[in-house]
Amino acid sequence: MSTATDPVVEAARAEIAALDVRLLAIVNQRIRKVADLRQYKDRSGLDFVDRDREAWLADYLTRLNRGPLSDAGVSELMTFVLALVKREVARG
Repeated sequence: MSTATDPVVEAARAEIAALDVRLLAIVNQRIRKVADLRQYKDRSGLDFVDRDREAWLADYLTRLNRGPLSDAGVSELMTFVLALVKREVARG
């Protein structure tokens, strides 16, 4: 039996694909929300990037995390997500 026909592998792959679809939807929602916030901040004369808030968020998510993602993984993930979202909002 190959992995392509193994029912356990196929079920796991289907579940992983469904999780990826949810992840994509959440990232897109985050980008839309940050774009809205940026427009508000621009109109209000506020700085777009708030480093204190970003540090708070990283700390908060690290405290909430129960794994298996490591604390270093949480930090890496959030660094990536924040940079990605900023780039995407700037493109908009």
